[in-house]
Amino acid sequence: MPNSNNTSSATRYELPPEGISLLGYVVRRMHKTSRLQAAGALLAQHLYAEALAQIAQYAAGASASYGPAYYQPRFNRAGESVAEADPHTGALVNAHLEAERPHLRISYTASLPALGKFSGTEEITGTTVSLFGLGMPAPSRFEFASADGSYSARLSGIIVSELLPGFLRQSRIRAHGSLQLEDNMHNRGKLVLRRNGSSEASIGRADGSRHTLAVAWA
Repeated sequence: MPNSNNTSSATRYELPPEGISLLGYVVRRMHKTSRLQAAGALLAQHLYAEALAQIAQYAAGASASYGPAYYQPRFNRAGESVAEADPHTGALVNAHLEAERPHLRISYTASLPALGKFSGTEEITGTTVSLFGLGMPAPSRFEFASADGSYSARLSGIIVSELLPGFLRQSRIRAHGSLQLEDNMHNRGKLVLRRNGSSEASIGRADGSRHTLAVAWA
């Protein structure tokens, strides 16, 4: 699998030359589950705020692409599913198209049996046109539950995928948005994802201290 922080190779993996369906693209986009493995290692050390930040960054990366827009994936029909293991971690990722109308609604899971399960739903509510390009806002909700049931996290917000049409160069895709974060260990925070690919999760602990994790997705 290409390095997910190398934008050209990442989008080439997500949009392979042989073509791919929308659900297949979503599954490939979610093949960044090493972040969940990192969260599992932190949970084993009872570093809950740090684990929440890693889960939040996984949610951001799993929702976004940065790089060349080689083509538009072919559409799936409501009720269809696609599953494929992350070749880097072995985590099984599954995406399911719940509905086509009135909006596209997609649910998905990423499962690492010894660690836990990440699940989410996004609903693409339409297309907006602005100076920034074509935007597709997707209100999203995510959950993570550890395999032993001792830890859980909830995330919600809006991630906007944007297409920058190319006139003299290839079209490109990027994303931006924010998520509210909380877990059952009384940690609360926010993640901000920017158009330049920078993403920052800031977590407040119950004792008033803070933990921040920054990631460059592009």
